[in-house]
Amino acid sequence: MLIITYALNFILMILLPLLLGWFLARRYGLAWRLFIVGGLTFILSQVFHIPFNIGLTTAFKQGLLPSVPPAWSLPFNAVVLGLSAALFEEFARYIVLRTTLKDARSWKKALMFGAGHGGIEAILLGLLAGMTYINMIVLRQNPALLNSLSVEQLQLAQQQISSFWAAPWYMSMLGAVERVFAIIFHLSAAVLVMQVFLRQQRRWLAFAIGWHWLLDGLSVYVVGRWGALATEGVLAVLTLVSLGIILSLRTPDPRPQAPPPAEPAFDLPSDAPAPLSADMIERSRYSE
Repeated sequence: MLIITYALNFILMILLPLLLGWFLARRYGLAWRLFIVGGLTFILSQVFHIPFNIGLTTAFKQGLLPSVPPAWSLPFNAVVLGLSAALFEEFARYIVLRTTLKDARSWKKALMFGAGHGGIEAILLGLLAGMTYINMIVLRQNPALLNSLSVEQLQLAQQQISSFWAAPWYMSMLGAVERVFAIIFHLSAAVLVMQVFLRQQRRWLAFAIGWHWLLDGLSVYVVGRWGALATEGVLAVLTLVSLGIILSLRTPDPRPQAPPPAEPAFDLPSDAPAPLSADMIERSRYSE
């Protein structure tokens, strides 16, 4: 059973965002360029986000920053990690929409852009889940491959393999379920950032950052306090909020501007002399 569900999990993580992109492109006549640029935007944000988190963690471990009391470590991590993800990803969205996608100024295009942003994240995580799945199958069938490990490493690897194959079937599908929630969130965040340009109000960027901060911060806190299933329950509720944001901010596409009216033809006054004809010019040659 787990062989099927684990495989279905990573296949859905890869396939679902592509199906969403295909649906949006077909339903609204949108270009895949928006999806691709959205995916590149996520990658760009992580180029700065991941090193920042690593540097921050290193600074705390080396005592460059004051340590946090153990009782406050989980809420502190939730606040800091949630805020860093919100800042890097939402500013990346804003910068790309302001520079590269100046022609993307509609609710529909925001959806395609957000689908690419959340979609590439799902695809990359799906590929990692697929690699883990293949490795677990190989190690389960060929345990001798672990003989080169030290005793401690061997025990840890055996525990991981046993836990992987002992999980309930529904736990093996959590990755795909979480990616569905995450993609819907990214759609809502992209729609929020798009309002900066549609309404000419930068406060919508702050709304997007706050919304992202709340969702990521709660996820970190709940998974550390109550585990994965509780986290998915919280994300399911927040997904309803994401859908509400998407639908409440739906607006029709801006109408194309009508071309300016043609300049009226200049009428000669009634007493103006008639224009010279070729015959009159020819006769004038002999008038002197």
